[in-house]
Amino acid sequence: MRIKKYSIALFLAAVALSVTALPSRMVSALSPMAQQDTLLSEAINPASVVDEVVWVVGDEPILKSEVEMMRLQGEAEGVKWKGDPECKILEQIAVQKLFLHQAALDSIKVTEGEIAQGVDQQINYWISLPQIGSKEKLEQYQRKSITQIRQDLHDDFKNRQLVQRMQEQLVSNVKVSPAEVREYFNKMPQDSIPMIPTTVEVEILTQKPKVEQEEVNRIKNQLRDYTDRVTKGETSFETLARLYSEDPGSARQGGELGYMGRGMLDPAFASAAFNLTDPKKLSKVVESEFGYHIIQLIDRRGDKINCRHILLKPHVSMASIDAAKQRLDSISTDIKNGKFTFENATAYISDDKDTRNNHGLMVNSSANARTSRFAMKDLPTEIARVVENLKVDEMSKPFEMVDAKGKTVCAIVKLKSRINEHRATITEDFQAMKDIVTAKRRQEIIHEWVVKKVKDTYVKMNPRYRNCNFEYEGWNR
Repeated sequence: MRIKKYSIALFLAAVALSVTALPSRMVSALSPMAQQDTLLSEAINPASVVDEVVWVVGDEPILKSEVEMMRLQGEAEGVKWKGDPECKILEQIAVQKLFLHQAALDSIKVTEGEIAQGVDQQINYWISLPQIGSKEKLEQYQRKSITQIRQDLHDDFKNRQLVQRMQEQLVSNVKVSPAEVREYFNKMPQDSIPMIPTTVEVEILTQKPKVEQEEVNRIKNQLRDYTDRVTKGETSFETLARLYSEDPGSARQGGELGYMGRGMLDPAFASAAFNLTDPKKLSKVVESEFGYHIIQLIDRRGDKINCRHILLKPHVSMASIDAAKQRLDSISTDIKNGKFTFENATAYISDDKDTRNNHGLMVNSSANARTSRFAMKDLPTEIARVVENLKVDEMSKPFEMVDAKGKTVCAIVKLKSRINEHRATITEDFQAMKDIVTAKRRQEIIHEWVVKKVKDTYVKMNPRYRNCNFEYEGWNR
C-alpha cells in the first residue's frame, strides 16, 4: 500500500525538525519514499533534536515528544510498564492511531459540544485536586493560560472519544450465553476464580430539613441584587459567578456550563434557559432541585445551548436538621412497634423520589447492569459508614448526609442483605461472571482486529525500534 501524497507532506514537515546530519540539498535530491527511509534511519544527535517522527501509522505520525509525555505521565501515576517502556508506549500510541485511522474511514464523529463538556470536566477535576485548588494555580502549574490548556485538551479529548466509539462499534454485537459463562468458569482453576467483594442491599428513608422562608427570601434577594449589578454594568456575570456561585465546577469558569441539550439539565432550569434569547438579559430567579439560580445565555447551536449561571443554596438551620432527625426517630419507633414496615413507610413518608417507588431499595447506577447490590466502596460515604456496623434487617439511627444534588438531608437506612467476600459462583454471582466473560470476549475481538489492521495499514517506523518485543505481530515489516 502506498502512502498518500498529503501524508508524505505531513511526515516530511514534522520530520524536518530532526534533520541535522544530512544537508538539505542532499535530502531534496532523494525521492519522497527515499527521504523517509533516510531520515528515519539517520543517526541524530539527541542534543540538537527539537522533535522527531518515530513512527507513521496510516496517515498519523507519532512524535517522540508524544512518547516522552506519556512516559512522564505514567511515572507520575505510578504505572509499571512490562518490558521497555519506550517500546510499550510506542505500540500503545500506534494502536490508538489505528483506531483513529479507522474512525476517519468510518466517518465517526464527536461534536464540539461533547468536546467542550469533556474538556471542562477535566479542567474542573484538576482544579478540584488539593494540590491545585484554583484556576490560577492550575495555570501556574501548567505554565499556560486556561485558554491554552483548553486548546491542548481539545484534540486529546476528541481523539480519545473517537477511539472509544470505534472500539464500541467493533464490540457492539458481542453477547455471551449462560452456557458460555458456565463453560468458561468450569474450565478455570479454582484458585483463579475471581474474588467478589462484600456486597450489600440497602433501603433508605429520607426527610429533608425544612428551609425557613426567611432564608429563601434572603437567597432570592441576593440573586436579584446580582442581576441589578450586571444590568447596570457595575460588574460582569462571570465575576459574580466566580466569587459567589455555589456550583464549584462552573464557578471556576465564570458560571459557564458548556453546550448542553435540554435533557441534560434540570427541567425547571432548562425551561428558563431555553427561553432566553438575548445574552444581555438575565433570567428571573429559578428554583431547581439544586437550589436557586439566575441564568445568562451565551450561545445557541441547534438543540443545545451554552449558558452561565449563579447557584445559591439555602442553608438549613441546626434546628431544622434536629427536627428532621426527630421525625425519623419517631418513624423508626413506629416501625419497631409494628405499626407499619420500613418498606411501606418509604412509599408514604420518604422524600427520596428515586427510591420511594422501590420500597426504599437503593439502585446501583454505577454497575454494568441494573442491580440493587453495592460493593461498600460504591455506596455514598455517609451511608457506607452507617451500614458497615449494621446487621441484616437492622435499622440505623437517624443521621445527616449530603445527597447527590448537594443538599443536606436526614436519613435512616435498613440493611436488607449482606453477602461477604467470596469466590464467584454461578448461583450467586452470575452477572459478575458474565461481565468478566463478556469483557474477555471483547478484548479478543479488539485484539484480532488490531492484528489484521496492522497487516493492512501503512506502517513506517524508525529502525532503532525494530528489535522491540511488541504484543502485536506485523509492525516490523
